[in-house]
Amino acid sequence: MSSTTTAAKETITDLDLVLKRVLNTSREKIFKAWTTPELMKQWFVPKPWTIAKVETDVRAGGSSLIVMCDPEGNEYPNKGVYLEVVENEKIVFTDAYTSAWIPSEKPFFTGIILLEDAGDGKTNYTAIARHWKAEDREAHEKMGFHEGWGKCAEQLEELCQTL
Repeated sequence: MSSTTTAAKETITDLDLVLKRVLNTSREKIFKAWTTPELMKQWFVPKPWTIAKVETDVRAGGSSLIVMCDPEGNEYPNKGVYLEVVENEKIVFTDAYTSAWIPSEKPFFTGIILLEDAGDGKTNYTAIARHWKAEDREAHEKMGFHEGWGKCAEQLEELCQTL
């Protein structure tokens, strides 16, 4: 069984928020944009927010640091760890650990990014935010998950079309 087949069977739980899109770009370009710090800075937050810093060690157990900035310049550092990485198919990351399996103060969610070939150079893009508690899921939804992650998917698609 290929990883793509496994990805298609990802179970959705009642703690998940899910965004599905067909992006007009290849899985390879999307994976590159998800794993290259300079590219992540160009799409990873909905404008007018920006990314001040990205550090990634894209491998299972590797750490990440993404510092988001609101329009007023306030910074929001997000530390995490990659749990699973399947090139051009799947990226799983969490904020439950900060680095080297050191637990975070308050885990919020695990992200699951699934990339499946949709034919004609397009990709079925699924982004799942799996939360630890129902309250966290509800808070994330009220923060604008669908609008924000949707805008980021649009920015991701636009960037990938230039690669």
